[in-house]
Amino acid sequence: MLDPKKLEELAKQISESVPPGVKSMAEGAESKIRQILQSQLSKLDFVSREEFDVQSQVLIRTREKLEALEARLAELEKSSSE
Repeated sequence: MLDPKKLEELAKQISESVPPGVKSMAEGAESKIRQILQSQLSKLDFVSREEFDVQSQVLIRTREKLEALEARLAELEKSSSE
């Protein structure tokens, strides 16, 4: 999931960009903005950086195994044709 600290920073930046006259209303809006952001972003098809890194490593290992199997298959085909 998304990092709550990042969401909090984003909500704070949004509330800080509110004009001074509306600032008093913005204090209560910060938590509401955070809730709305969390709700909407959770609907998107994102993966965490940690999950992405794990899947990248899995993909690298899978490619290495595939290359090894392809080399072995080529070797077996070569030896059977001789």
